[in-house]
Amino acid sequence: MHSSIILIARYTLLEALRSKLLWLFLLAACAALGLSGFLRQLALTESLAVQAALLAAVLRLASVFLLATFIVTSMAREAADKGTELLLALPMPRSSYLLGKLGGYAALAAVPALLFGALTALFAPAAQSALWAISLLGELWIVAAFSLLCAASLQHALPALAASSGFYVLARSVGGLQLLAHSPGSGPSWPRQAMASSIDGLALLLPRLDNFTRTEWLLYATGDWHALGMVAAQTAIYVTLLAACALCDFYRRNI
Repeated sequence: MHSSIILIARYTLLEALRSKLLWLFLLAACAALGLSGFLRQLALTESLAVQAALLAAVLRLASVFLLATFIVTSMAREAADKGTELLLALPMPRSSYLLGKLGGYAALAAVPALLFGALTALFAPAAQSALWAISLLGELWIVAAFSLLCAASLQHALPALAASSGFYVLARSVGGLQLLAHSPGSGPSWPRQAMASSIDGLALLLPRLDNFTRTEWLLYATGDWHALGMVAAQTAIYVTLLAACALCDFYRRNI
């Protein structure tokens, strides 16, 4: 079982490298450097901080978008080509296939995390850039697990990609939504309380990705190992839960 997981993970990683995904990561890095450098020239004060903040934000979004898009389209193409049925016809459990895919995508996520972390080291202390890169890796692992769940469950690229994007946007913004919901305002209290309770319930279900890969770590060197520990704990919990959900759905389907 372990050998089949490693083999599938290896070929999943090779598929990503052969599909020129590495070049897309490099192109995104060059575009982010160019855009941040241009806006640095427009900034009147703290131009270096403006460049570092924009660079970190663009690199984070680019890595999430490219990884989720590759996972969803790769799974959809494999299902359309009957590659999934061919692999599952081999003498191995379904869990080996799904865990192998997840392992390959997890290894692939290390590529933008290392590359983009090295770029941020040009504008921030090396220790803070390392924390930022490790946190980005955890964020990408959660996105990869959810994208795999959506691709395996929905079986179509467009709805799976839309669900993955919605999940990421909600997980990144749920902290701000909680602040808005609990802020004092005018009007009847019961609708605001109901909305606040709904958002609090949503926050309990979603990972707090707004605490991942924080730009102020690079700007003000506020990152520490305690923050990284919280990131690691959330990553372990949500990747395990999402993988378990994907396995449950995968086993109940007739393929």
